Amino acid sequence: MRFSSFTYLVGQGLHNLKANKMMTFASMGVLIVCMILVGAAFLFGANIDSMVAYIGEQNETVAFINDDADTAAVEDPAERNKMLYSLGFLLGDNLKRQLILDNEDDYKALSQGMRDSLLNKKAQTDLEKYKPQIIQKYQDDAKAISAKRQAAQQEYMENFQKEKGVKTLDNGTMIKLTRAGKGKMPKADSTVKVHYTGTLIDGTKFDSSRDRGEAFKTRLTDVIPCWTKAVQQMKPGARAKVVCPADTAYGNCPVGQIPANSALVFDIELLDME
Repeated sequence: MRFSSFTYLVGQGLHNLKANKMMTFASMGVLIVCMILVGAAFLFGANIDSMVAYIGEQNETVAFINDDADTAAVEDPAERNKMLYSLGFLLGDNLKRQLILDNEDDYKALSQGMRDSLLNKKAQTDLEKYKPQIIQKYQDDAKAISAKRQAAQQEYMENFQKEKGVKTLDNGTMIKLTRAGKGKMPKADSTVKVHYTGTLIDGTKFDSSRDRGEAFKTRLTDVIPCWTKAVQQMKPGARAKVVCPADTAYGNCPVGQIPANSALVFDIELLDME
């Protein structure tokens, strides 16, 4: 059974908020982003100015240059610079997921505009004049990035499916046991304790219970569909690589570092079950 609808995502979000603390932030992200996307679709149909406002809201970064700041209260300048550099890097990483910049001049123009805005300088262009072009670029780039991602995901899944030992389940989830377990397999409503690491197909890690040093305990009814299906194929002690098509994961809603319509890869180790 496939669950990629807005209703399912909202239901999963509410379930996870009650069921376990480790998925709380992801669940909240699903709920909030889905509602934002629905509202954005309405705004775009209404008028172009509303769409521009929506774009601004989606990428809103509030920054204040405080000339009156108490320098004595500021942490070590070198560490502060590293922190702000890290913030800038993350903002850039977010932007590159949404925009296609072709050359060095593109990067310079974009960074200059951001710098002027942050320093409260007067814009060097007529912002109203370029709003339609900005919207068009967002739309065109989003389509191109999505198409490229979908093609890469399809190739990845097709190649993985050909590997020895891979089993494709009825909802499209693929699982390959890398270590056998012993005992009975869990049922769809079982409570399990696992360690896991989740990545995008390019290896970008978005979550890991191992990094937190704390195993994840959950009912299989409270997780994304690919998990519900895949973990039922494992016995306690087993470890597996699980590839989840987008419609068995978070569908068309972005969650944290996970872009919309992303296939996900999990390294799951079943520790125990109830």
